Amino acid sequence: MTDDPYVLVPRPPGVDEYVDLRRLSGLSPKTNEQAGFAVANSWAFCHVRHRETGAAVAMGRVLGDGGWYFHVADMATLPEHQGRGLGRRVLRWLLDQIDERAPADPYVTLMADAPGRPLYRSMGFVESAPHSLGMRLAPEPR
Repeated sequence: MTDDPYVLVPRPPGVDEYVDLRRLSGLSPKTNEQAGFAVANSWAFCHVRHRETGAAVAMGRVLGDGGWYFHVADMATLPEHQGRGLGRRVLRWLLDQIDERAPADPYVTLMADAPGRPLYRSMGFVESAPHSLGMRLAPEPR
């Protein structure tokens, strides 16, 4: 038996777990309908479970076209499990998937919230601004 209390699972968590991981880790909440599409349509997805409880405690996924563009998204770790290398484990697995499955010279992006920036920098990510600026389509007023 291993002393590691966590196991990386190379597939998405369940829809309810995805919704809970996002909400409880501080990411914007999503509906089960939105989560269903995210779980079903990601290029790569993994999550981490606590061995003793079986609970999903961390996750991350990659969106992409499989050719050259890959975007890391939904990097989330429950607060009580942060600081144990789970984000690094998830991101390493996702980047390994890109290395193993994608053609040469992939373009890998992510949106880095402040708490994740030290991890992303330590794994080779650099800021794209001032040459680029992350943008999103704003919802129309109702």
